[in-house]
Amino acid sequence: MPIRDVVIFPYMMTPFVVGRESSVRALEEAMAGDKKIFLASQHDASIDEPKPNEIYSVGTIVNIVQSLKLPDGNIKVLVEGVERAKVVSVSDEEGFFRATVRTSAFRVEAGPQLDALIGRVTGLFEQYVKLSQNLNYETMIAALRVDEPGKLADTVGANLQLTIEEKQELLEIFDPIERLTRVAEMLDIEIEKLNVDRTIQGRVKRQMEKAQKEYYLNEKIKAIQKELGRGEKSEIDELKKRIETAGMTADALEKAMAELKRLENMPPMSAESTVSRNYLDWLLAVPWKKKSKELRDLKFAEEVLEADHYGLEKIKERILEFLAVRRLVKNPRVPSYALSGLPAWARLLWECRSPGPPAASSCASLWAASATRRRSAGTAALTSAPCRARSSR
Repeated sequence: MPIRDVVIFPYMMTPFVVGRESSVRALEEAMAGDKKIFLASQHDASIDEPKPNEIYSVGTIVNIVQSLKLPDGNIKVLVEGVERAKVVSVSDEEGFFRATVRTSAFRVEAGPQLDALIGRVTGLFEQYVKLSQNLNYETMIAALRVDEPGKLADTVGANLQLTIEEKQELLEIFDPIERLTRVAEMLDIEIEKLNVDRTIQGRVKRQMEKAQKEYYLNEKIKAIQKELGRGEKSEIDELKKRIETAGMTADALEKAMAELKRLENMPPMSAESTVSRNYLDWLLAVPWKKKSKELRDLKFAEEVLEADHYGLEKIKERILEFLAVRRLVKNPRVPSYALSGLPAWARLLWECRSPGPPAASSCASLWAASATRRRSAGTAALTSAPCRARSSR
């Protein structure tokens, strides 16, 4: 009789329901005789009427312990595996499969190696049962109190969470020692899987506990802020208003609004929200609406550069040359490559120069004189004045 989605092992008690007409006839024929029937798994469980070549050739001879006819015509049976066997020939002349099968008997000699293998399998299975949540520990350990290696291998293999193909592989191993060795290998793999699953579950549980704790504390903070009249929503609205009136460019405004939305969804006291808030404060601190007046007095710029900045010869020389060109051309069209030789921070200072008397904040306009004086004097001597812009480098 072909069966779906299950592999019956010797010494295994299994209940299942029989519904196919051919299977019901085979079951009735067995009940009328010695109550023994040969069960084999079919390759594809979706096939309703499998052919002999669509059924595994190795199966189990079982005793029909109990049968009960259901009102819908199906039969519920309880079987106990007796011995594995292999199909020799099959016929279906009577409306059901009648198979000739061959069994194999193996004699196992006791010895230290066998005892060590049995002990290893028993220990691994105990470990597996402790890690698995689907097996009853006491029942499984009681079932392992056997000295026969074949029975031990079948008992363990029947209770492992394996695929149909893996269980069929075990069933097709007739040699008890070889079968027990294969069970040990499978136990090693399954225990490793369970350990990984337990590690992942523990990590997820800790993250969930942390998230629940943060959620509880955040809700408590919101409640307290609401009682004090300082809701988080008002702070977000205030930031949004400041961003909209800051005069940012389109790209900067888009980035700032996206960051504000992220901040709104973050816990208020978390490290991520602090970083996001600092970023928004930095964007708002940029003088988007202010424009600086350009200083073109090369001599004055040279004096300030020499007084305030030490070194940076190449940069000072490049800025000086740029300012000299600006003095000659009234309304120059500055090409994009004009400051391309300067470092990014020097170009930024040039773009952010401020109006009025030169000061440390107008560094780019003031770094423009030293090269001419050094060329005319024929020396590269530098002043030893302290550099207030060194922190900008």
